Amino acid sequence: MAARTKTTAKPRPAYRCTECGNVVPKWVGRCPECNAWGTVEEYGAVPIRTTAAGPVSSPAKPIGQIDGQVATARSTGVPELDRVLGGGLVPGAVVLMAGEPGVGKSTLLLDVAAKAATAQHRTLYVTGEESAGQVRLRADRINALSDHLYLAAESDLGAVLGHIDTVNPGLLILDSVQTIASAELDGAPGGPAQVREVANALIRVSKERGMATLLVGHVTKDGQIAGPRLLEHLVDVVLSFEGDRHARLRLIRGVKNRYGATDEVGCFELHDEGIVGLADPSGLFLTRRDKPVAGTCLTVTLEGKRPLVAEVQALMVDSQIPSPRRTTSGLESPRIAMILAVVERHGGVKLGKQDIYTATVGGVKLTEPSADLAIALAVASSSTDTPLPNNLVAIGEVGLAGEVRRVTGVQRRLAEAHRLGFTHALVPPDPGKVPPGMKVVEVADIGEALRAIPGRRRAAAKPKSEAGAGGSAAAPAPRRAPVAAYPDELMEGWEPVDSDELR
Repeated sequence: MAARTKTTAKPRPAYRCTECGNVVPKWVGRCPECNAWGTVEEYGAVPIRTTAAGPVSSPAKPIGQIDGQVATARSTGVPELDRVLGGGLVPGAVVLMAGEPGVGKSTLLLDVAAKAATAQHRTLYVTGEESAGQVRLRADRINALSDHLYLAAESDLGAVLGHIDTVNPGLLILDSVQTIASAELDGAPGGPAQVREVANALIRVSKERGMATLLVGHVTKDGQIAGPRLLEHLVDVVLSFEGDRHARLRLIRGVKNRYGATDEVGCFELHDEGIVGLADPSGLFLTRRDKPVAGTCLTVTLEGKRPLVAEVQALMVDSQIPSPRRTTSGLESPRIAMILAVVERHGGVKLGKQDIYTATVGGVKLTEPSADLAIALAVASSSTDTPLPNNLVAIGEVGLAGEVRRVTGVQRRLAEAHRLGFTHALVPPDPGKVPPGMKVVEVADIGEALRAIPGRRRAAAKPKSEAGAGGSAAAPAPRRAPVAAYPDELMEGWEPVDSDELR
C-alpha cells in the first residue's frame, strides 16, 4: 500500500516572526533567522504532517553516466571576471555579487551584459533601482550596446519571470535582488522573507532553463551582505566587489565558488569611460621617482594567487603633544603598533616621541603578514632619513621576538619582482629557488635586516663628541642626522654584506 499523508487530530500552535516571516515550533525571545528580539508571535495552529513519497523528476544515475558537457563554463567577455569565476559562467549557475554603494557593480555588470550577449545567448538586464533611460545613458557612456541585450525596469517578481519567458535569455542580470518583491508575500522589498522568496524563484528558474544568473546584492554598514544568511547558501557563487571610492583600483574576490577556487582575485580600474580589467595592476601601487626617497619600501603581496608589487610609506616627525600620533592608511593599526614595538625593541630605533604615519600607495589594502618587513624598513628609513635602493624589495613576517618568519609563495613573489626589474631582495631564511640574476639576502631577524642595508650602516656611524677646553662637553649631535642619498652606481649594483659581518 502506498504511503499517504497523515494529519494528527490535535494541531499544535505555531509561532511566526513578524520581521522576517520565519516560522518556529515554539515561542522564543529572539528569532533564530533574523536575530530580532520580541518579534515572534503566535499566529494560529498548523497541523502536523508527514510527507508521502512522490514522483521523481528524473531517475538517479551513476555519476559516470552524467553528461558534464552541459555544465561547461562560457566566457563573460571580461577576462578578469572569468579568472575569479573559474573560467566563466556555468549554465544554470546563480552568482551573487555584493559591494559598497558606488564601487562599480552596475557599471561592470552592464559591460558584461553587452559583451556576453550573442544571437544564441541573449542577455536580459533587469534593473529595479533605475529607469530604463538611466541605464541606457550609462550604456552609451561605457559603449555597452548590443542588439541582443534586452533591458527591463521592474520591481515585481512576477513581471521579472514574465520577461524571462518572453526573452528566453541565456544570461539574466538582476540589479538588485533587494529591490524585487513578490506580491504573494507581505513586507517591503529587501526584507528577509522577500529576499528569500525572490532568490528561491530565480534559482529554480535558472536551474530549469540552464540560464546563468547574476544577482547584485547590497551590503550593510558592517560590510556583510544584506538579507538573510540563507541567501549565500542558496546561490552557487558569492563574489565580493571591493575598492575605495577615492581610488581607481577595484578588486573582485571569490568568497564561495562551487565551480572553481576561491583564492583568485580580479583587478579592475575605474575611470570616466567605465571599468576595465587590469592584467598587470602592479603599476597602480608604485610611485615613479627619479631618485629614492627616505621612508619608502617595496614588497610583494599575494592577492589570492596573484603576486602584486606594492609600496609602503612611513613618515616620522617630532610630536607636539604628550601622546604621539599613530596614523595608518591601507594598513591594519594593530599590526602597525606591533611592528613599531619590535623595531624599537629589537632594531634599536627610537620612536617614543615621534608622530608616525604609515600608508600604502594606490589605495591597496595590505593585510597579510608578508608586508611586515617592508613596513619595518620604511620606518627605519624614515627615522634616519636614509633612502632605500629603488631596486630592492622586502618580504617577510616579523614576530614579537624580532625574528623574520617565512611566508607562503616566496618563489612566486620573487619571480614577479624579477619580472618587473627588481634585482635585490631581503627575504626570510630558505627562500627556495631564486630567479637567475637576482641577488637575495636571507635575514633571520629584524636586526640583520636593518644592518644589511648599506645606508643604515653608514647612518649608524655617527661622530663621537669630544670634550672641549676647560673640560666642558661639546654639544651633542642631533639624533636624526640626514644621510646623503645613494649614488647611482650603488643603486645599480648594490652588494649585500656577508653573513659573517652581519654577526
